[in-house]
Amino acid sequence: MSNRRILIIDEMHKSISPLLKQVGFVPSYSPHITREEIIRLKEQYVGFVVRSKTTIDKALLDGQKQLKFIARAGAGIDQLDVSYLENRGIEILNAPEGNRDALGEHVLGMLLCLANHLRHADMEVRNKVWDREGNRGFEIGGKTIGLLGYGHMGTAVAEKLAGFGCRVIAYDKYKKNYGDLYAEQVAMEDIYEQADIFSLHVPLTDETRNLVDLKYLKQFKKPIVFINAARGEVVPLQDLLQAMNEGIIRLAALDVLENEKLSFLTDQQAVNFNKLIKDDRVLLSPHVGGWSFESYQKINEVLVDKIKNINFSDG
Repeated sequence: MSNRRILIIDEMHKSISPLLKQVGFVPSYSPHITREEIIRLKEQYVGFVVRSKTTIDKALLDGQKQLKFIARAGAGIDQLDVSYLENRGIEILNAPEGNRDALGEHVLGMLLCLANHLRHADMEVRNKVWDREGNRGFEIGGKTIGLLGYGHMGTAVAEKLAGFGCRVIAYDKYKKNYGDLYAEQVAMEDIYEQADIFSLHVPLTDETRNLVDLKYLKQFKKPIVFINAARGEVVPLQDLLQAMNEGIIRLAALDVLENEKLSFLTDQQAVNFNKLIKDDRVLLSPHVGGWSFESYQKINEVLVDKIKNINFSDG
């Protein structure tokens, strides 16, 4: 194959270029390149390495006639026009193996924080309030934890929970025979019936967008601890707030939001966000589940390993 040039359009761990060179590619590290500059490129590349800078679609890639792959530095591919890429025969690579452990630990950390009122207790002690009874927590042991989705992220969470003496049940519409040492395979109805804690691990697709709405949440038989470290658009924030008001959700940990551009919220989104941040039953983090120092480098290693195994044809 004569063209072995790869364009990297987002900030990546510094190991990306050396790793690509080691397997015979010519990386062009351009994290500050704009969408308009990419569209106007005359140089031809065999692949793009991307994160979340811009939508990867026909308008962006039409001029890249030799493109063989898009490598997404992370798990989600919701910013990729999958049908366009498939029609052109452009392979899609992602790296959930690289950040699964970081995501699993983050979810566990958020759950432990909620269970033990750590954020609330910390703030009180800083203000010289010593309230032991008001900050009495609950144990994860003996609880039933329901996972929606049992891919790389769901399995990582289940593995991290293995030592806590809890029961983990999982439902994944797109997998078969996925029960393992860490989680039981169940129907979604079983999760509605039995879950004390419910954690989302599904990608954002047309099917999952707004999936977990108020009607969905009302099917739970017990008040739940709710965790979303997947994609914010899966859960309408208005419905989440209503579910909390109605006692369906008793505690919530959110690493993702419906609109994460907090300076560009619609009026209604701003109203909902203000309600959310005033509720001390909610724990928030800025979409950093899976974004550890270690995963930053591991994602590169996973992607480069997949890139070197693509079957490139000459020309």
